[in-house]
Amino acid sequence: MKSLLLKNITYIFVFLVGFIANAQSALHHAGTMQIHAGANVGFHTNFINTAPFDQNLGLVGFYGANFLNIQGSVSPVFYDFEVSANNGVALNVPTSVSNSVNFITGDVITPKSVQDIYVALVNDAIYVGESDFSKVDGYALVTNQQTYSFPVGDEAQLRPLIMNSNSINLTAKCAYFFEDPNSPFSFSEIFDTTETARQLDAVNEKEFWRLESSVPTTVTLSWNLRSDIGALTEETENLLVVGWGKINKEWEILGNTFVSGDVSNGMISSDSFIPDAYEAITIGSLLVPQDRMVIDNFYMSPNGDGTNDVLVIDELSLSPNNDLKIYDRNGLLVFQKENYTNEFAGVSNVDNLVIDRNKGLPAGIYFYVVNLFDLGFEFQGFLYLAR
Repeated sequence: MKSLLLKNITYIFVFLVGFIANAQSALHHAGTMQIHAGANVGFHTNFINTAPFDQNLGLVGFYGANFLNIQGSVSPVFYDFEVSANNGVALNVPTSVSNSVNFITGDVITPKSVQDIYVALVNDAIYVGESDFSKVDGYALVTNQQTYSFPVGDEAQLRPLIMNSNSINLTAKCAYFFEDPNSPFSFSEIFDTTETARQLDAVNEKEFWRLESSVPTTVTLSWNLRSDIGALTEETENLLVVGWGKINKEWEILGNTFVSGDVSNGMISSDSFIPDAYEAITIGSLLVPQDRMVIDNFYMSPNGDGTNDVLVIDELSLSPNNDLKIYDRNGLLVFQKENYTNEFAGVSNVDNLVIDRNKGLPAGIYFYVVNLFDLGFEFQGFLYLAR
């Protein structure tokens, strides 16, 4: 008897929603309305929420050809949420979904200049149906997720970002911007693509993402023809993920652990980084790709005449984060220096069996191994030391 009464109440409620929607330009919720399990409610009008609306178990859908919006002073929490509104559903207040989102037609739109308005998928809520025609055009937030693909994009295209964190994020939030970082209309700050780490050649000027997370994370981005990757490089292996650092105010290298595709379409994954340290994330290219970079063999004559007195490796200026090791012909380590800047003058700095340290190393052939950590390169070569 009780379930039958609830069912009848649900039908009455659906009827009233349809009646009110046709009688005014918005449905205004100011009381204790609740959508029960099994109920399917369709809104063809705007929804204004000014009271708690967070104990729902049914489906709410926004439908029709009109531009719709959700607004009010209290954030609503839907259970199942469906969008089939040709011109989209704009959010003017944070809106949560606790079970599932079904994207059919039209975007869920949030103002990209206001980071505190978003659609939140909470409590392991899932989504289906995302496409170029239906997605989140703005900020999407998730809770208690470690790996997640954000269904974000702009009005024309779905451009997801895949997050893979070292541990579970209490919250993580993402948006995509088809905007020039040099003049983004969604931000008061500019992200100048000429301000880069020394080893960067170019930064994408067509698009970027923003990811908010305090957990070390790798991200996977994609590109297509609209991304104009050909303006960065002709070789996709020279690409890497870059981020606009909040402290240094420049584009920094976030790495390249995986890349596939061609200049028309492809995907790339970063190294681990903390997203909250960066305002924006996009794709850049290396100044000196590895297949064009060669570190030569060297000749040294440390006699004080000012020529070849110290070992100078010019390429290390591209990677201040480096490590140099020098070995004698027997494989004995005779010199080691992190962040090398021309310190080797033929004298060992390693406590081992080197004889007559003050006189310097004996003449002969030595081997060097240098790691350029900023670029992910390692080189080996010969060094001839004359006396």
